Amino acid sequence: MKKQPEKKVQTDIIKYLKSVNCYVVKVVVANESGVPDILFCKDGKFNAVEVKATGKKRNVTELQKIHLEMIKATGGTAIVADCLWDVMEIW
Repeated sequence: MKKQPEKKVQTDIIKYLKSVNCYVVKVVVANESGVPDILFCKDGKFNAVEVKATGKKRNVTELQKIHLEMIKATGGTAIVADCLWDVMEIW
């Protein structure tokens, strides 16, 4: 897999999600630390993606993990992705 910086991975994911008619928000500044980078709605369901540079999937902070788990606990889907395929595989 070709290594890509986080910004490129984010751009690819957002472009894909928009192409499959998702409502997508790229979080630039959040009112709380640890909020995932991309929030989107698909088929009426709340989803979140914490984006990492290729090969850096394990570099998730404890606070980011907490947010991802809170989203899952309330019925949403939340993942860590370091490539577009991670997102395409689920959605």
